[in-house]
Amino acid sequence: MHCAVRSINHAILIAPLSPIGQPVHPLVFSADHPPTPPLTTDLVMHETEYAFEMRDITKRFPGVLANDRVTFAARAGEIHALLGENGAGKSTLMNILSGLYRQDEGEIRIRGKSVDLHSPRDAIRHGVGMVHQHFMLVPSQTVAENVFLGLRTTGFRLDARRMAAEVRQISEQYGLPVDPNAKVWQLSVGEQQRVEIIKTLYRGAQILILDEPTAVLTPQEAESLFQTLRAMVDAGKTVIFISHKLEEVITIAHQVTVLRSGRVVATTPAEGMTKSKLASLMVGRQVLFQLEKPPSQVGEVRLGLDRVEATDDKLLPALRQVSLAVRSGEIVGIAGVAGNGQRELAEVVCGLRPITGGAIKVAGKPVSRQSPLAMIHAGVAYIPEDRNATGSAPDLSVAENLALKNYRSPEMGQGGFIDNAKVRSRATELVKAFGIATPTIQTPVRKLSGGNLQKVILAREISSQPEVLVASSPTRGLDIGATETVRKILLQERSQGAAILLISEDLDEIFAISDRIVVIYEGQIMGEFTTAEADLDTIGLLMAGGKQSTADQVQP
Repeated sequence: MHCAVRSINHAILIAPLSPIGQPVHPLVFSADHPPTPPLTTDLVMHETEYAFEMRDITKRFPGVLANDRVTFAARAGEIHALLGENGAGKSTLMNILSGLYRQDEGEIRIRGKSVDLHSPRDAIRHGVGMVHQHFMLVPSQTVAENVFLGLRTTGFRLDARRMAAEVRQISEQYGLPVDPNAKVWQLSVGEQQRVEIIKTLYRGAQILILDEPTAVLTPQEAESLFQTLRAMVDAGKTVIFISHKLEEVITIAHQVTVLRSGRVVATTPAEGMTKSKLASLMVGRQVLFQLEKPPSQVGEVRLGLDRVEATDDKLLPALRQVSLAVRSGEIVGIAGVAGNGQRELAEVVCGLRPITGGAIKVAGKPVSRQSPLAMIHAGVAYIPEDRNATGSAPDLSVAENLALKNYRSPEMGQGGFIDNAKVRSRATELVKAFGIATPTIQTPVRKLSGGNLQKVILAREISSQPEVLVASSPTRGLDIGATETVRKILLQERSQGAAILLISEDLDEIFAISDRIVVIYEGQIMGEFTTAEADLDTIGLLMAGGKQSTADQVQP
Protein backbone atom coordinates (compact mmCIF):
# COMPACT_ATOMS: atom_id res chain seq x y z
CA MET A 1 0.00 0.00 0.00
CA HIS A 2 1.30 3.43 -0.97
CA CYS A 3 1.23 6.36 1.43
CA ALA A 4 0.62 10.03 0.84
CA VAL A 5 2.09 12.51 3.28
CA ARG A 6 0.12 15.71 3.54
CA SER A 7 1.40 18.67 5.52
CA ILE A 8 -1.38 21.08 6.32
CA ASN A 9 0.35 24.02 8.02
CA HIS A 10 1.24 22.60 11.44
CA ALA A 11 -0.74 19.38 11.32
CA ILE A 12 0.96 16.45 9.60
CA LEU A 13 -1.44 13.88 8.22
CA ILE A 14 -0.20 10.44 7.17
CA ALA A 15 -2.92 8.83 5.11
CA PRO A 16 -2.70 5.34 3.61
CA LEU A 17 -4.08 5.34 0.11
CA SER A 18 -6.57 2.85 -1.20
CA PRO A 19 -6.02 1.46 -4.72
CA ILE A 20 -8.06 4.36 -6.14
CA GLY A 21 -5.98 6.92 -4.28
CA GLN A 22 -8.53 7.99 -1.65
CA PRO A 23 -7.02 8.62 1.82
CA VAL A 24 -8.69 6.75 4.65
CA HIS A 25 -8.59 7.62 8.36
CA PRO A 26 -5.45 9.76 8.54
CA LEU A 27 -3.41 9.78 11.73
CA VAL A 28 -3.02 13.25 13.17
CA PHE A 29 0.03 14.65 14.87
CA SER A 30 -0.64 18.10 16.32
CA ALA A 31 2.46 20.22 16.75
CA ASP A 32 2.35 22.80 19.51
CA HIS A 33 5.77 23.97 18.34
CA PRO A 34 5.50 23.93 14.54
CA PRO A 35 8.53 23.74 12.29
CA THR A 36 10.03 27.00 11.09
CA PRO A 37 9.43 27.89 8.37
CA PRO A 38 6.02 26.15 8.10
CA LEU A 39 5.92 23.22 5.72
CA THR A 40 4.62 23.89 2.25
CA THR A 41 1.15 22.50 1.62
CA ASP A 42 1.27 19.61 -0.86
CA LEU A 43 -2.11 17.95 -1.23
CA VAL A 44 -1.68 14.49 -2.78
CA MET A 45 -5.20 13.81 -4.00
CA HIS A 46 -7.40 13.81 -7.04
CA GLU A 47 -8.67 17.37 -7.40
CA THR A 48 -12.20 16.25 -8.25
CA GLU A 49 -12.56 14.32 -4.97
CA TYR A 50 -13.21 17.55 -3.10
CA ALA A 51 -16.34 19.69 -3.21
CA PHE A 52 -14.05 22.61 -2.42
CA GLU A 53 -10.45 23.30 -1.49
CA MET A 54 -9.00 26.39 0.14
CA ARG A 55 -5.25 26.27 -0.46
CA ASP A 56 -2.75 28.32 1.55
CA ILE A 57 -5.31 31.01 2.38
CA THR A 58 -3.84 34.11 4.02
CA LYS A 59 -5.90 37.07 5.22
CA ARG A 60 -4.55 40.12 7.02
CA PHE A 61 -6.29 42.95 8.81
CA PRO A 62 -4.48 45.97 10.30
CA GLY A 63 -2.31 44.52 13.06
CA VAL A 64 -3.84 41.03 12.76
CA LEU A 65 -2.92 37.95 10.73
CA ALA A 66 -6.33 36.27 10.76
CA ASN A 67 -5.52 33.32 8.46
CA ASP A 68 -1.95 32.13 7.99
CA ARG A 69 -1.58 29.83 4.96
CA VAL A 70 -4.68 27.81 5.87
CA THR A 71 -5.56 24.77 3.79
CA PHE A 72 -9.06 23.43 4.30
CA ALA A 73 -11.01 21.03 2.09
CA ALA A 74 -14.16 18.91 2.28
CA ARG A 75 -15.77 16.25 0.13
CA ALA A 76 -19.29 15.97 -1.19
CA GLY A 77 -21.51 13.92 1.11
CA GLU A 78 -19.52 14.99 4.19
CA ILE A 79 -20.19 16.97 7.34
CA HIS A 80 -16.92 18.68 8.17
CA ALA A 81 -16.70 20.48 11.53
CA LEU A 82 -14.55 23.60 11.84
CA LEU A 83 -13.42 24.32 15.41
CA GLY A 84 -11.32 26.92 17.17
CA GLU A 85 -11.35 29.53 19.89
CA ASN A 86 -12.67 33.03 19.28
CA GLY A 87 -10.08 34.76 17.15
CA ALA A 88 -8.72 31.51 15.75
CA GLY A 89 -9.76 32.50 12.23
CA LYS A 90 -12.88 30.37 11.64
CA SER A 91 -15.24 33.20 10.75
CA THR A 92 -12.67 34.92 8.55
CA LEU A 93 -12.04 31.69 6.64
CA MET A 94 -15.76 31.03 6.10
CA ASN A 95 -16.42 34.66 5.17
CA ILE A 96 -13.81 34.20 2.44
CA LEU A 97 -15.49 31.01 1.20
CA SER A 98 -18.93 32.69 1.25
CA GLY A 99 -17.70 35.77 -0.65
CA LEU A 100 -17.89 38.33 2.16
CA TYR A 101 -14.10 38.72 2.32
CA ARG A 102 -11.41 38.22 -0.27
CA GLN A 103 -8.19 36.43 0.59
CA ASP A 104 -4.84 38.23 0.30
CA GLU A 105 -3.07 35.07 -0.79
CA GLY A 106 -4.05 31.53 -1.72
CA GLU A 107 -6.51 29.79 -4.01
CA ILE A 108 -10.07 28.53 -3.78
CA ARG A 109 -11.10 25.58 -5.94
CA ILE A 110 -14.69 24.40 -6.23
CA ARG A 111 -15.27 21.00 -7.82
CA GLY A 112 -11.68 21.08 -9.08
CA LYS A 113 -11.84 24.51 -10.73
CA SER A 114 -10.13 27.65 -9.47
CA VAL A 115 -12.66 30.41 -8.69
CA ASP A 116 -12.63 34.07 -7.69
CA LEU A 117 -15.33 34.96 -5.17
CA HIS A 118 -15.90 38.71 -5.11
CA SER A 119 -19.28 38.69 -3.37
CA PRO A 120 -21.87 36.40 -1.74
CA ARG A 121 -23.65 36.40 -5.09
CA ASP A 122 -20.51 34.94 -6.67
CA ALA A 123 -20.35 32.32 -3.92
CA ILE A 124 -23.95 31.22 -4.32
CA ARG A 125 -23.44 31.10 -8.10
CA HIS A 126 -20.73 28.51 -7.39
CA GLY A 127 -22.99 26.64 -4.96
CA VAL A 128 -21.76 28.03 -1.62
CA GLY A 129 -24.27 29.33 0.93
CA MET A 130 -23.94 30.34 4.57
CA VAL A 131 -26.54 30.25 7.35
CA HIS A 132 -25.40 32.78 9.92
CA GLN A 133 -25.90 32.42 13.66
CA HIS A 134 -28.06 35.57 13.68
CA PHE A 135 -30.86 35.05 11.20
CA MET A 136 -31.36 37.49 8.32
CA LEU A 137 -35.14 37.35 7.93
CA VAL A 138 -37.85 40.00 7.61
CA PRO A 139 -40.30 39.25 10.48
CA SER A 140 -43.32 40.90 8.85
CA GLN A 141 -43.03 38.83 5.65
CA THR A 142 -44.11 35.25 5.05
CA VAL A 143 -41.76 32.28 4.86
CA ALA A 144 -42.13 32.11 1.08
CA GLU A 145 -41.55 35.85 0.67
CA ASN A 146 -38.35 35.61 2.72
CA VAL A 147 -37.11 32.71 0.60
CA PHE A 148 -37.65 34.65 -2.65
CA LEU A 149 -36.48 38.01 -1.31
CA GLY A 150 -33.64 39.42 -3.40
CA LEU A 151 -33.97 36.99 -6.29
CA ARG A 152 -33.99 38.48 -9.77
CA THR A 153 -36.11 35.70 -11.27
CA THR A 154 -39.39 36.58 -9.57
CA GLY A 155 -40.54 39.12 -12.17
CA PHE A 156 -42.70 42.18 -11.57
CA ARG A 157 -45.55 40.21 -10.05
CA LEU A 158 -45.12 37.53 -7.43
CA ASP A 159 -46.93 34.24 -7.87
CA ALA A 160 -47.67 33.50 -4.21
CA ARG A 161 -49.11 30.05 -4.92
CA ARG A 162 -46.09 28.95 -6.95
CA MET A 163 -43.70 30.35 -4.35
CA ALA A 164 -45.44 28.48 -1.55
CA ALA A 165 -45.44 25.24 -3.56
CA GLU A 166 -41.71 25.44 -4.28
CA VAL A 167 -40.88 26.19 -0.64
CA ARG A 168 -43.07 23.29 0.46
CA GLN A 169 -41.28 20.95 -1.97
CA ILE A 170 -37.85 21.74 -0.49
CA SER A 171 -39.32 21.60 3.00
CA GLU A 172 -40.60 18.07 2.44
CA GLN A 173 -37.51 16.88 0.56
CA TYR A 174 -35.12 17.69 3.39
CA GLY A 175 -37.39 17.27 6.40
CA LEU A 176 -37.69 20.99 7.19
CA PRO A 177 -41.35 21.35 8.20
CA VAL A 178 -42.55 24.94 8.00
CA ASP A 179 -45.69 26.68 6.74
CA PRO A 180 -44.76 28.71 3.62
CA ASN A 181 -47.60 31.16 4.30
CA ALA A 182 -46.78 31.84 7.96
CA LYS A 183 -45.30 35.18 8.97
CA VAL A 184 -41.74 34.85 10.24
CA TRP A 185 -42.57 36.58 13.53
CA GLN A 186 -45.05 33.80 14.25
CA LEU A 187 -42.36 31.09 14.04
CA SER A 188 -40.24 29.55 16.77
CA VAL A 189 -36.48 30.02 16.64
CA GLY A 190 -36.06 26.50 15.30
CA GLU A 191 -38.58 27.14 12.52
CA GLN A 192 -36.83 30.40 11.58
CA GLN A 193 -33.60 28.49 11.22
CA ARG A 194 -35.35 26.08 8.84
CA VAL A 195 -36.38 29.08 6.75
CA GLU A 196 -32.76 30.21 6.51
CA ILE A 197 -31.69 26.74 5.38
CA ILE A 198 -34.52 26.55 2.83
CA LYS A 199 -33.46 29.97 1.51
CA THR A 200 -29.94 28.69 0.97
CA LEU A 201 -31.07 25.42 -0.62
CA TYR A 202 -33.48 27.21 -2.96
CA ARG A 203 -30.57 29.24 -4.30
CA GLY A 204 -28.87 26.00 -5.31
CA ALA A 205 -26.29 25.66 -2.55
CA GLN A 206 -24.29 22.43 -2.66
CA ILE A 207 -21.89 23.59 0.07
CA LEU A 208 -23.65 24.85 3.22
CA ILE A 209 -21.84 26.66 6.02
CA LEU A 210 -23.72 26.57 9.34
CA ASP A 211 -22.45 28.94 12.03
CA GLU A 212 -23.39 27.77 15.56
CA PRO A 213 -26.63 26.24 14.23
CA THR A 214 -27.81 24.76 17.55
CA ALA A 215 -27.00 27.73 19.79
CA VAL A 216 -30.66 28.65 20.33
CA LEU A 217 -32.38 25.29 19.75
CA THR A 218 -33.98 22.88 22.19
CA PRO A 219 -32.46 19.36 22.30
CA GLN A 220 -35.37 18.08 20.22
CA GLU A 221 -34.93 20.83 17.62
CA ALA A 222 -31.19 20.11 17.48
CA GLU A 223 -31.83 16.43 16.81
CA SER A 224 -34.31 17.36 14.08
CA LEU A 225 -31.64 19.59 12.52
CA PHE A 226 -29.14 16.71 12.61
CA GLN A 227 -31.59 14.51 10.71
CA THR A 228 -31.89 17.25 8.10
CA LEU A 229 -28.11 17.53 7.79
CA ARG A 230 -27.79 13.78 7.33
CA ALA A 231 -30.42 13.93 4.56
CA MET A 232 -28.43 16.70 2.89
CA VAL A 233 -25.15 14.81 2.83
CA ASP A 234 -26.98 11.66 1.68
CA ALA A 235 -28.06 13.80 -1.29
CA GLY A 236 -24.42 14.65 -2.01
CA LYS A 237 -24.18 18.07 -0.39
CA THR A 238 -21.31 19.28 1.79
CA VAL A 239 -21.94 20.77 5.22
CA ILE A 240 -19.43 22.89 7.15
CA PHE A 241 -20.48 22.77 10.81
CA ILE A 242 -19.11 25.47 13.14
CA SER A 243 -19.90 24.92 16.81
CA HIS A 244 -18.56 25.28 20.35
CA LYS A 245 -20.59 22.22 21.41
CA LEU A 246 -18.01 19.48 21.10
CA GLU A 247 -20.37 16.60 21.90
CA GLU A 248 -22.50 17.61 18.91
CA VAL A 249 -19.42 17.79 16.70
CA ILE A 250 -18.42 14.25 17.65
CA THR A 251 -21.99 13.07 17.07
CA ILE A 252 -22.70 14.65 13.70
CA ALA A 253 -19.38 15.27 11.91
CA HIS A 254 -17.37 12.98 9.67
CA GLN A 255 -14.20 15.09 9.74
CA VAL A 256 -12.93 17.82 12.05
CA THR A 257 -10.48 20.62 11.33
CA VAL A 258 -9.14 22.69 14.25
CA LEU A 259 -7.74 26.21 13.91
CA ARG A 260 -5.56 27.94 16.47
CA SER A 261 -4.13 31.45 16.07
CA GLY A 262 -5.05 31.49 12.39
CA ARG A 263 -3.41 28.17 11.53
CA VAL A 264 -4.60 24.60 11.10
CA VAL A 265 -3.35 22.42 13.96
CA ALA A 266 -5.25 19.24 13.12
CA THR A 267 -7.55 17.57 10.62
CA THR A 268 -8.92 14.23 11.77
CA PRO A 269 -11.92 11.90 11.54
CA ALA A 270 -14.49 12.74 14.22
CA GLU A 271 -14.83 9.05 15.03
CA GLY A 272 -12.69 8.21 18.03
CA MET A 273 -12.24 11.80 19.14
CA THR A 274 -13.25 13.01 22.61
CA LYS A 275 -14.23 16.42 23.97
CA SER A 276 -10.98 16.59 25.89
CA LYS A 277 -8.85 15.87 22.82
CA LEU A 278 -10.65 18.44 20.71
CA ALA A 279 -10.55 21.07 23.44
CA SER A 280 -6.82 20.52 23.96
CA LEU A 281 -6.22 21.01 20.25
CA MET A 282 -8.26 24.20 20.29
CA VAL A 283 -6.63 25.92 23.28
CA GLY A 284 -3.27 24.17 23.51
CA ARG A 285 -3.81 22.94 27.04
CA GLN A 286 -6.07 20.63 29.04
CA VAL A 287 -9.59 21.95 29.62
CA LEU A 288 -11.71 20.90 32.60
CA PHE A 289 -15.25 20.10 31.49
CA GLN A 290 -16.31 18.82 34.89
CA LEU A 291 -15.64 21.79 37.12
CA GLU A 292 -15.23 21.19 40.81
CA LYS A 293 -18.61 21.95 42.30
CA PRO A 294 -18.72 21.49 46.07
CA PRO A 295 -22.11 20.93 47.73
CA SER A 296 -24.00 24.19 48.04
CA GLN A 297 -24.32 25.79 51.46
CA VAL A 298 -27.80 27.20 50.97
CA GLY A 299 -28.86 30.07 53.22
CA GLU A 300 -31.75 32.50 53.34
CA VAL A 301 -33.75 33.73 50.37
CA ARG A 302 -31.95 36.68 48.80
CA LEU A 303 -34.19 37.12 45.74
CA GLY A 304 -37.91 36.46 45.77
CA LEU A 305 -40.44 36.95 42.98
CA ASP A 306 -44.12 36.55 43.80
CA ARG A 307 -46.50 36.30 40.82
CA VAL A 308 -44.56 38.89 38.86
CA GLU A 309 -45.98 40.15 35.59
CA ALA A 310 -44.41 42.42 32.97
CA THR A 311 -44.82 43.42 29.34
CA ASP A 312 -42.30 43.45 26.52
CA ASP A 313 -41.28 46.40 24.35
CA LYS A 314 -44.50 46.03 22.34
CA LEU A 315 -46.55 46.11 25.57
CA LEU A 316 -47.50 42.46 25.10
CA PRO A 317 -47.41 40.09 28.11
CA ALA A 318 -43.85 38.84 28.65
CA LEU A 319 -43.93 37.51 32.21
CA ARG A 320 -47.04 35.74 33.50
CA GLN A 321 -47.38 35.09 37.23
CA VAL A 322 -43.69 34.27 37.69
CA SER A 323 -42.80 33.09 41.19
CA LEU A 324 -39.33 31.88 42.17
CA ALA A 325 -36.79 32.15 44.96
CA VAL A 326 -33.00 32.23 44.91
CA ARG A 327 -31.10 31.63 48.14
CA SER A 328 -27.62 32.59 49.15
CA GLY A 329 -25.04 29.99 48.16
CA GLU A 330 -26.94 28.60 45.18
CA ILE A 331 -27.22 29.03 41.44
CA VAL A 332 -30.71 28.82 39.95
CA GLY A 333 -30.61 28.27 36.19
CA ILE A 334 -33.39 29.57 33.94
CA ALA A 335 -33.68 27.34 30.87
CA GLY A 336 -35.64 28.38 27.81
CA VAL A 337 -35.53 29.08 24.10
CA ALA A 338 -34.70 32.70 23.28
CA GLY A 339 -37.64 35.09 23.36
CA ASN A 340 -39.68 33.43 26.09
CA GLY A 341 -39.36 36.15 28.74
CA GLN A 342 -35.74 35.66 29.84
CA ARG A 343 -34.65 39.20 28.95
CA GLU A 344 -37.68 40.72 30.65
CA LEU A 345 -37.07 38.58 33.75
CA ALA A 346 -33.48 39.84 34.05
CA GLU A 347 -34.56 43.43 33.50
CA VAL A 348 -37.32 43.49 36.12
CA VAL A 349 -34.94 42.05 38.73
CA CYS A 350 -32.39 44.79 37.89
CA GLY A 351 -34.92 47.63 37.79
CA LEU A 352 -34.56 48.18 34.05
CA ARG A 353 -38.18 47.23 33.30
CA PRO A 354 -41.24 48.02 35.43
CA ILE A 355 -43.45 45.21 36.62
CA THR A 356 -47.20 45.36 36.01
CA GLY A 357 -48.12 42.97 38.78
CA GLY A 358 -46.74 40.99 41.70
CA ALA A 359 -43.85 41.79 44.00
CA ILE A 360 -40.05 41.50 44.18
CA LYS A 361 -37.93 41.29 47.32
CA VAL A 362 -34.15 41.46 47.74
CA ALA A 363 -32.78 40.23 51.08
CA GLY A 364 -36.33 40.32 52.44
CA LYS A 365 -36.96 43.96 51.54
CA PRO A 366 -39.60 45.02 48.98
CA VAL A 367 -38.01 46.53 45.89
CA SER A 368 -40.85 46.44 43.38
CA ARG A 369 -40.80 49.29 40.83
CA GLN A 370 -37.40 50.56 41.92
CA SER A 371 -34.93 52.33 39.62
CA PRO A 372 -31.74 50.64 38.42
CA LEU A 373 -29.70 52.77 40.84
CA ALA A 374 -31.96 51.76 43.73
CA MET A 375 -31.52 48.10 42.77
CA ILE A 376 -27.74 48.54 42.74
CA HIS A 377 -27.94 50.02 46.24
CA ALA A 378 -30.16 47.07 47.25
CA GLY A 379 -27.32 44.75 46.27
CA VAL A 380 -28.26 43.54 42.78
CA ALA A 381 -25.49 43.08 40.19
CA TYR A 382 -26.13 42.37 36.51
CA ILE A 383 -24.12 40.65 33.79
CA PRO A 384 -26.20 41.43 30.66
CA GLU A 385 -26.43 39.20 27.61
CA ASP A 386 -25.12 41.96 25.32
CA ARG A 387 -21.69 42.75 26.72
CA ASN A 388 -21.03 45.43 24.10
CA ALA A 389 -24.22 47.50 23.94
CA THR A 390 -25.46 47.05 27.52
CA GLY A 391 -22.64 45.73 29.65
CA SER A 392 -19.93 48.21 28.75
CA ALA A 393 -19.10 51.62 27.30
CA PRO A 394 -16.95 50.48 24.33
CA ASP A 395 -15.04 53.73 23.83
CA LEU A 396 -14.17 54.15 27.50
CA SER A 397 -11.03 52.58 28.95
CA VAL A 398 -10.77 49.41 31.00
CA ALA A 399 -10.24 51.54 34.13
CA GLU A 400 -13.30 53.70 33.40
CA ASN A 401 -15.52 50.69 32.72
CA LEU A 402 -14.42 49.09 35.98
CA ALA A 403 -15.45 52.26 37.81
CA LEU A 404 -18.88 52.69 36.22
CA LYS A 405 -20.83 51.36 39.20
CA ASN A 406 -18.94 52.98 42.08
CA TYR A 407 -17.58 56.26 40.75
CA ARG A 408 -19.93 58.06 43.17
CA SER A 409 -18.51 56.24 46.19
CA PRO A 410 -16.07 57.90 48.64
CA GLU A 411 -13.24 55.54 47.68
CA MET A 412 -13.36 56.92 44.12
CA GLY A 413 -13.35 60.63 45.07
CA GLN A 414 -14.94 63.32 47.17
CA GLY A 415 -17.24 66.27 46.69
CA GLY A 416 -18.49 65.06 43.31
CA PHE A 417 -14.97 64.85 41.89
CA ILE A 418 -13.41 61.58 40.72
CA ASP A 419 -9.90 60.81 41.92
CA ASN A 420 -8.28 59.35 38.80
CA ALA A 421 -5.37 57.94 40.80
CA LYS A 422 -7.82 55.90 42.88
CA VAL A 423 -9.66 54.76 39.76
CA ARG A 424 -6.39 53.56 38.22
CA SER A 425 -5.27 51.87 41.43
CA ARG A 426 -8.57 49.99 41.76
CA ALA A 427 -8.49 49.01 38.09
CA THR A 428 -4.96 47.63 38.42
CA GLU A 429 -6.08 45.46 41.35
CA LEU A 430 -9.08 44.07 39.48
CA VAL A 431 -7.15 43.42 36.25
CA LYS A 432 -4.69 41.32 38.24
CA ALA A 433 -7.32 39.55 40.35
CA PHE A 434 -9.48 38.54 37.36
CA GLY A 435 -6.67 37.87 34.88
CA ILE A 436 -7.85 40.46 32.36
CA ALA A 437 -5.52 40.47 29.37
CA THR A 438 -5.24 44.10 28.25
CA PRO A 439 -2.30 46.15 26.96
CA THR A 440 -2.97 48.81 29.61
CA ILE A 441 -5.81 49.87 31.87
CA GLN A 442 -6.25 52.88 29.56
CA THR A 443 -7.06 50.64 26.55
CA PRO A 444 -10.64 51.13 25.24
CA VAL A 445 -12.62 47.98 26.02
CA ARG A 446 -13.77 47.72 22.39
CA LYS A 447 -10.25 46.52 21.62
CA LEU A 448 -10.46 43.57 24.02
CA SER A 449 -11.45 40.04 23.07
CA GLY A 450 -14.94 38.89 24.04
CA GLY A 451 -13.57 36.83 26.92
CA ASN A 452 -11.54 39.68 28.38
CA LEU A 453 -14.42 42.14 28.00
CA GLN A 454 -16.60 39.68 29.90
CA LYS A 455 -13.95 39.52 32.64
CA VAL A 456 -14.10 43.33 32.91
CA ILE A 457 -17.87 43.15 33.43
CA LEU A 458 -17.55 40.29 35.92
CA ALA A 459 -14.85 42.15 37.86
CA ARG A 460 -16.97 45.31 38.04
CA GLU A 461 -20.15 43.53 39.13
CA ILE A 462 -18.64 40.99 41.51
CA SER A 463 -16.32 43.47 43.24
CA SER A 464 -19.42 45.25 44.54
CA GLN A 465 -20.09 42.14 46.70
CA PRO A 466 -23.73 41.85 45.63
CA GLU A 467 -26.57 40.14 47.47
CA VAL A 468 -27.93 38.92 44.11
CA LEU A 469 -26.04 38.35 40.86
CA VAL A 470 -28.09 38.10 37.66
CA ALA A 471 -25.97 36.47 34.94
CA SER A 472 -27.64 36.50 31.53
CA SER A 473 -25.93 34.31 28.91
CA PRO A 474 -22.55 34.97 30.59
CA THR A 475 -20.57 32.75 28.19
CA ARG A 476 -22.43 33.38 24.92
CA GLY A 477 -19.97 33.71 22.07
CA LEU A 478 -16.97 32.86 24.24
CA ASP A 479 -14.47 30.16 23.39
CA ILE A 480 -13.80 27.12 25.55
CA GLY A 481 -11.03 28.66 27.62
CA ALA A 482 -12.96 31.86 28.40
CA THR A 483 -16.12 29.86 29.13
CA GLU A 484 -14.24 27.73 31.65
CA THR A 485 -12.93 30.87 33.39
CA VAL A 486 -16.35 32.55 33.61
CA ARG A 487 -18.00 29.43 35.02
CA LYS A 488 -15.25 29.07 37.64
CA ILE A 489 -15.83 32.67 38.73
CA LEU A 490 -19.59 32.08 39.11
CA LEU A 491 -18.97 28.95 41.18
CA GLN A 492 -16.53 30.88 43.38
CA GLU A 493 -19.18 33.53 44.01
CA ARG A 494 -21.65 30.79 44.90
CA SER A 495 -19.17 29.37 47.43
CA GLN A 496 -18.87 32.83 48.97
CA GLY A 497 -22.61 33.04 49.56
CA ALA A 498 -23.95 34.94 46.56
CA ALA A 499 -27.43 34.20 45.25
CA ILE A 500 -27.04 33.74 41.50
CA LEU A 501 -29.80 33.77 38.91
CA LEU A 502 -28.30 32.21 35.76
CA ILE A 503 -30.22 32.80 32.54
CA SER A 504 -28.80 30.81 29.63
CA GLU A 505 -29.87 29.13 26.41
CA ASP A 506 -26.93 26.72 26.75
CA LEU A 507 -28.28 23.64 28.50
CA ASP A 508 -24.77 22.28 29.02
CA GLU A 509 -24.02 25.40 31.04
CA ILE A 510 -27.27 25.17 32.98
CA PHE A 511 -26.56 21.57 33.95
CA ALA A 512 -22.87 22.19 34.65
CA ILE A 513 -23.16 24.88 37.33
CA SER A 514 -26.79 25.21 38.45
CA ASP A 515 -28.16 23.76 41.69
CA ARG A 516 -31.76 24.08 40.55
CA ILE A 517 -33.24 24.41 37.05
CA VAL A 518 -36.37 26.41 36.28
CA VAL A 519 -37.88 26.18 32.77
CA ILE A 520 -39.63 29.18 31.24
CA TYR A 521 -41.89 29.20 28.18
CA GLU A 522 -43.89 32.17 26.91
CA GLY A 523 -43.26 33.97 30.18
CA GLN A 524 -44.54 31.17 32.40
CA ILE A 525 -42.68 28.82 34.72
CA MET A 526 -43.23 25.35 33.26
CA GLY A 527 -41.34 23.26 35.79
CA GLU A 528 -38.59 23.20 38.38
CA PHE A 529 -36.03 20.54 39.26
CA THR A 530 -32.91 19.97 41.24
CA THR A 531 -30.05 19.55 38.79
CA ALA A 532 -29.35 16.05 40.07
CA GLU A 533 -32.90 14.97 39.23
CA ALA A 534 -33.30 16.91 35.98
CA ASP A 535 -33.70 14.99 32.74
CA LEU A 536 -32.52 16.56 29.48
CA ASP A 537 -35.46 15.26 27.45
CA THR A 538 -37.99 16.55 29.96
CA ILE A 539 -36.30 19.94 30.11
CA GLY A 540 -36.33 20.12 26.31
CA LEU A 541 -40.01 19.19 26.19
CA LEU A 542 -40.92 21.91 28.69
CA MET A 543 -38.82 24.46 26.79
CA ALA A 544 -41.03 23.73 23.77
CA GLY A 545 -44.25 24.23 25.76
CA GLY A 546 -44.90 20.67 26.94
CA LYS A 547 -46.53 19.92 30.27
CA GLN A 548 -45.14 18.51 33.51
CA SER A 549 -47.11 16.74 36.22
CA THR A 550 -47.33 18.59 39.52
CA ALA A 551 -45.90 15.57 41.32
CA ASP A 552 -42.62 15.96 39.44
CA GLN A 553 -42.07 19.57 40.43
CA VAL A 554 -39.44 20.48 42.96
CA GLN A 555 -40.35 23.34 45.25
CA PRO A 556 -37.68 25.83 46.36
